[in-house]
Amino acid sequence: MSRKDASIETTCPYCGVGCGVTTSLDDDRLIAVSGTRSHPANFGKLCVKGSNLPVSLCEDDRLLHPLVDGIAQNWETALSTAAERLKSIIAQHGPEAVAVYASGQLLTEDYYVANKFVKGALGHAQIDTNSRLCMASAVSSYKRSLGADAVPTCYDDLEEAGLILMVGSNAAWAHPILYNRMMQARRRLGTRIVVIDPRETASCAIADLHLPLRPGSDAALFNFLLRSVANSGALDENFITRHTEGFEKALLACRDWDLKRTAEATDLSLEALSK
Repeated sequence: MSRKDASIETTCPYCGVGCGVTTSLDDDRLIAVSGTRSHPANFGKLCVKGSNLPVSLCEDDRLLHPLVDGIAQNWETALSTAAERLKSIIAQHGPEAVAVYASGQLLTEDYYVANKFVKGALGHAQIDTNSRLCMASAVSSYKRSLGADAVPTCYDDLEEAGLILMVGSNAAWAHPILYNRMMQARRRLGTRIVVIDPRETASCAIADLHLPLRPGSDAALFNFLLRSVANSGALDENFITRHTEGFEKALLACRDWDLKRTAEATDLSLEALSK
């Protein structure tokens, strides 16, 4: 059943912020979008990506039929041709001559089917997705440091923070709505913002301090920061006792990371590190 003059609330798919989107449909065709005012992620705001959803979903410039050698074909012909050519490549060069790189926007069930297809039908394990490329390091870090692949914070925390560290993040481009909330917090509370990134990105525009460290030297910098916080007596001992394990070992591991050694390892100046 088609929907005419319908309005449906959904979520923008473009990034991890999860902005609420209110769509306007005319005979099942998306004609307009707006930010959902009651949504706790964006409160009615949309960035340029979300606000242009009708353009990206427009049929005018989209491929509506499968093509085989540039010629429109029905699905049966297209799938049969693809299967035959894959079989030919595997027969000639072996199963490892074919690899699959999947989208980061697939659902869990889609990943499952894709893995079954590659490993069961094609006969190899050469499948990867943007999900792993994008998040594998974060998942590993969360599990090792927190015990689970979960981010222990919420957007409201950013609006109450006295200090925000942006490490390798260019939120101004990648997550504009969240970046906007940081800017609002800065105007309202005077929140100090530090960007730790080898690149000078658009996010540096609101930074009180940009630390363009040498790529791969993040651990050295954070060892130094932990040592500095401990030496200044600013550790929250109550929180550490209740929520951490092995903290003493962490302090021992960073004890030799003084100002000079850290500056040499990160290519940052002594002045910048002292700030």
